[in-house]
Amino acid sequence: MSGELSDLIGRHVRDIPDFPSPGVLFKDITPLLDSPALFRSVTLAMAGRFAAAGIDRVVGLEARGFLLAAPVALELGAGLVPVRKEGKLPAKTLRESYDLEYGTATVEMHADAVAPGDRVLVVDDVLATGGTARAAMELVRKAGGTVVGLSVLMELTFLKGREKLPDVELHALSAV
Repeated sequence: MSGELSDLIGRHVRDIPDFPSPGVLFKDITPLLDSPALFRSVTLAMAGRFAAAGIDRVVGLEARGFLLAAPVALELGAGLVPVRKEGKLPAKTLRESYDLEYGTATVEMHADAVAPGDRVLVVDDVLATGGTARAAMELVRKAGGTVVGLSVLMELTFLKGREKLPDVELHALSAV
């Protein structure tokens, strides 16, 4: 984690208290996305850690993870796979349920989005409790893919999400 990049990220992520529910401190990345230079630096840093890993697919987690996963996939020359909330994908899906800091949810991925043997990087904006990332990793594994790593913009260390992910290389650009 580069100190300078981490500091820039911290200054460009806005805290929104009590969103989407009371007691949750939402990390709004839209100010970061408004800076083309910083957005490019983040993309290069997220992809760069895995540039030599032979990534075939980048899985982006709904919704803000899509914004980061798409340019990371382009940078790595890999396909982009969206993992979406239940009922949002039109073809046959694999599904996985998980707990998050303010409830439960189910995510889905097209059953044919990851082929057996594909090397996959999972990308999201914020690692909180680790539930969404763990669910995405399980979807990749159900499809026969290999999860090479998880790359996130920011890790909320106080929520201990890393503890749910001991079996994957976790790359966080910033931590709070």
